[in-house]
Amino acid sequence: MKLRVDGRVPEQLRPVRMTTNYLKHPEGSVLIEMGETKVICAATVEEKVPQWMKNSGVPGGWITAEYGMLPSSTNTRTPREQNRTSGRTMEIQRLIGRSLRSVVDLSLLGERTIWLDCDVIQADGGTRTAAITGSFVALNQALAKLNSKGLISSSPIKDAVAAVSVGMVKGEILLDLNYEEDSKADVDLNLVMTGSGQFVEIQATGERKIFSHRDLKQFLELGEKGIRELVEIQKKAETR
Repeated sequence: MKLRVDGRVPEQLRPVRMTTNYLKHPEGSVLIEMGETKVICAATVEEKVPQWMKNSGVPGGWITAEYGMLPSSTNTRTPREQNRTSGRTMEIQRLIGRSLRSVVDLSLLGERTIWLDCDVIQADGGTRTAAITGSFVALNQALAKLNSKGLISSSPIKDAVAAVSVGMVKGEILLDLNYEEDSKADVDLNLVMTGSGQFVEIQATGERKIFSHRDLKQFLELGEKGIRELVEIQKKAETR
């Protein structure tokens, strides 16, 4: 079997490491490392909801996200987004927020917002999927602290959520692409799933080639395998 550029087999995740309580001040924080990609995910509790939600009459709280890449996180400097957020960044922020909200009963949060701040300190592919996977652990930490203080009566988390990339490179379907693989991918897919195997989001693009229903089935099966492994890693991180 031909090995990948970093020595993995096609269906193998990169080495994953989660360091919990990575930052002092937020209610929850995680440094997630997936291969050479490193993202700090911090969950901060704010004792108010957005103005639009106040006026909506919908009880409960909100979960939202911000995402950014440090200038030195890539092999060429990425300028800071100071005055205007790029379309890519906005898309990723919304994806992270949607993914986390999908597994939380917002009505149990009370009138508060939990911010997930995801800062990419080193990028080697899969930054959005790493941000989602790490953010879930940071969110879980923050909610556990609210629960321990008696600010919520029980955890509003209904299920785990994680994300992973799958792609086709030179006709071969690969799990968890690094940057070199991603930049050459014929087909690129980002998959977000719950721990119980339900789909949250599927983002699939034929970058250089179109793909078949059979290909899509293989992408999803391989991605689901990766999600199951990531959820187990999340569980172990939460117990440390």
